[in-house]
Amino acid sequence: MPTPVIVDIVRTASGRGKPGGALSTYHPVDLLAELLRAVTARNELDPAIIDDVLIGCVGQSGEQAMNIARNAVLAAGFPVTVPGATVDRQCGSGLQAVTFAAASVAAGIHDTVLAGGVEMMSRIPLNFATSGRDPFGPAIGRRFTGGLVGQGISAELVARRWGLDRDELDAYATLSHARAAAATARGVFDHEIVPVTPPGAAAPHTADETIRPGTNASDLAALPSAFASSDAAARFPDITWRVTAGNSSPLTDGASVALIMSEAKASELGLTRRARFVSHAVVGSDPIEMLTGVIPATRRALTRADLTMTDIGAFEINEAFASVPLAWVRDLDADPELLNPYGGAIALGHALGSSGTRLLGTLLTRLEDTGARYGLEAVCEGQGMANAVVIERL
Repeated sequence: MPTPVIVDIVRTASGRGKPGGALSTYHPVDLLAELLRAVTARNELDPAIIDDVLIGCVGQSGEQAMNIARNAVLAAGFPVTVPGATVDRQCGSGLQAVTFAAASVAAGIHDTVLAGGVEMMSRIPLNFATSGRDPFGPAIGRRFTGGLVGQGISAELVARRWGLDRDELDAYATLSHARAAAATARGVFDHEIVPVTPPGAAAPHTADETIRPGTNASDLAALPSAFASSDAAARFPDITWRVTAGNSSPLTDGASVALIMSEAKASELGLTRRARFVSHAVVGSDPIEMLTGVIPATRRALTRADLTMTDIGAFEINEAFASVPLAWVRDLDADPELLNPYGGAIALGHALGSSGTRLLGTLLTRLEDTGARYGLEAVCEGQGMANAVVIERL
């Protein structure tokens, strides 16, 4: 079977996902097109040989509707023969697009695939994506009494189950910003980030706008609960309401793209094979608690790779909320020093459809910086799912 390899991963620097954010003047199609052009140009790749473009996107409405992958291919100026498809596995959409690409290469269907994600939360807020309508239907409400809940409530349930108090959540968020700020100062992300100049901007956007250097736990402690409501309190009376905007990931704009090829094709073109895929797992989990799937997904990915936690040199677990990686560390008895060492989504942002590929790029950067052999990424997802991947640095 062909061996799928990662040749390159690029991303934009994050922008705040609200009007006035650094990337907010971009149409999402045009932002994604910038990265498609950039990853092919810097690898001197003829776009005509690209077999497919797979893009994760959660808010597939408005400017992100009508198959944003294909639209970005056309906007990038690629030959009209290059197809595109858009993937929605909620917050893991970008990672799912990458693993679909790897699977198509391993099956011998494709040789060269661009896979990634995009989300412009400044232009397509989550509530706009559903247009105020119920996306679940009455049958789910009958099966799960009271219906499904928002992810903020799920983050509270995770904190309650693992006994994580407000101080722990705020301390973790503080660490995320400190690590991301330090990594930025050292130029860790320079190879990942493609400078882009938003419409109307005087200069390229090159640094993650969501990082808040100098964040401290005492400032975070002053923030109010973000998800408390009378309805939620009535349904979950034992929640102590510890999740805030400060220990959650911010609304974010961004895009990311990976160049996935067969090992033989990369060798033929003289391109560096930076990593190979070892295993992938996708799981369903409780759709009320929702965010815990990263734990069984990690275990499944490790089992399929015939590896253990001690074989892994770096972990990227998406920081949708601080309670998620903290529960993951506690349940799997992981080394916290190996978890999100360059900061995570609390600082670097969570552009929903893009995050899975952004994390993969940061994971690969960490492996190359340290010389570690294996890395693992896992992302929790809406309605109770998660996917995970193990890669090996080459």
